[in-house]
Amino acid sequence: MGGFFPQDEFPQAYNLFRFMSRSFIALIKGLIVPLLVSTIVVGIAQTGDIKAVGRMGGKALLYFEIVTTVALFLGLGVANWIKPGANLPLDLSAHTAVANATTQTGWDIMFHMFPSNVIDHAAKADILPVVVFAALFGIALTKAGKRGKIVLDFFDGVAQTMFKYTDMIMTLTPLGVFGAMAYNVSHMAAGHDVNGVYMKGWPAVFQLLKQYSLLVGSLYFALVLLFLLVFLPVAWITGIKIWGFIKAIRDPAITAYSTASSEAALPKLLEETVRFGVPRRVASFVIPTGYSFNLDGSTLYLVLASMTIAQAAHAANPEMFPVMSFGAQLMMVFTFMLTSKGVAGVPRATLVIIAATSSGFGLPGEAGIAMLLAVDEIMDMARTTINVIGNGLASVVIAKWEGVFGTETELLPDQEFISE
Repeated sequence: MGGFFPQDEFPQAYNLFRFMSRSFIALIKGLIVPLLVSTIVVGIAQTGDIKAVGRMGGKALLYFEIVTTVALFLGLGVANWIKPGANLPLDLSAHTAVANATTQTGWDIMFHMFPSNVIDHAAKADILPVVVFAALFGIALTKAGKRGKIVLDFFDGVAQTMFKYTDMIMTLTPLGVFGAMAYNVSHMAAGHDVNGVYMKGWPAVFQLLKQYSLLVGSLYFALVLLFLLVFLPVAWITGIKIWGFIKAIRDPAITAYSTASSEAALPKLLEETVRFGVPRRVASFVIPTGYSFNLDGSTLYLVLASMTIAQAAHAANPEMFPVMSFGAQLMMVFTFMLTSKGVAGVPRATLVIIAATSSGFGLPGEAGIAMLLAVDEIMDMARTTINVIGNGLASVVIAKWEGVFGTETELLPDQEFISE
């Protein structure tokens, strides 16, 4: 045995790993357009009219947008600082070169937002104009009144069907993750340039694990910063006793981390926020709405993961993938502000959004998702926990803002959770 060369010694196994990874990513890519269009149209049509959802709805949506935007820029800052993708291996063999958005001027990128032929954009995986079209269509649907109800019902049916379709695809996640990890390890072991040094065999595998650890650590670090620099100041400004809130949110947060599922933590989250002092009518509106519009952890991960793909692509082929300009990064953040809304009920929804947005910016979305899949489960646990904590905090903030926090004391049998 002349070393660790799985593609030479076990070509069928090597090709099988590659097939498992790529076929799973292909199925995910097939979800992108129908899922995003239907969920964005329905989400905006159902809540786009602020008067329809009332003053509380307007406040909630404003709060959601501010916090998620801060999360996006925080993820962008950590990605540019730590550069977790600089030495990750990226397989570009199946990537077809496309016009790279990073080479365009700011005006070109802004003009590109406007959809000229939505079907053509969808076919080319040019997701930004598709998202803009869906958002404008959703707004127009709110103005159609009763005549638009049949259209809204149609898109709602498409969205619900796509959720079920996605559930079917995501049952293959263990196979996709196994294939991605096995392929990445075997590909890295065969030989890889790291900072100008050619490595192969077990040293290369250890280097791969080190780089994946850097990626996971970058996300956890960014999420801790989000908690310390955003959640805690918001709690302090609004007069929430921090330790009381942490005690109240502890059980649903543990459930979210152990299951990597926001939905699994939802019943306990509603129960504990009501016990903490949030009126049930506020909690039952803000938290479910936040599950679509206030995914702070997932939103941060979107930009961190996409920048990781951009960095890995640049390291693999600097000529095809130049360093992404700051203007293109800002446009990516703006795109995520739109695409991150409305798909919370979908397992691995972030992978769908990352694949779509990366392709729209000329990045190798398919190869990037295959790279991320290896450690996505570990990262999903952390970002889901922050999603749950963020939505619990949002319900308390809105209750405080409305002046109704702690008014329904008959619903609060455990008075140690009362924060005022």
